[in-house]
Amino acid sequence: MSLLQLSYVAMLVFCLVGTLWLVPAFRLDVLRQPRRLALTVLAAGTPFLLWDLGATAAGHWHFDDEQTLPWRVAGLPLEEIAFFVVIPLVSVLTLEGVRAARPRVLARRREEAR
Repeated sequence: MSLLQLSYVAMLVFCLVGTLWLVPAFRLDVLRQPRRLALTVLAAGTPFLLWDLGATAAGHWHFDDEQTLPWRVAGLPLEEIAFFVVIPLVSVLTLEGVRAARPRVLARRREEAR
């Protein structure tokens, strides 16, 4: 695995690790609702995945074999597909983390204002 390949995978792992801690920290139920989460990731990722497939098939861009992992699905590198799963997932985790933290922050501000 080249350094470029490794760095791309490392960025996706960083995104996951950077947000997965929100689940226990704020007692999020996101991962306890796998069907709902899968539907959200599917709804968010599918249009971009289809766009990516169309653009590569039309020759608008390509993926350099030297900079991507060797595994392909429908002509797309595995890490490209993982991107369209990981980014919606971490977006949902971040949103739910903010939703859980916001009432606490607002309550603290009210107390400080007194």
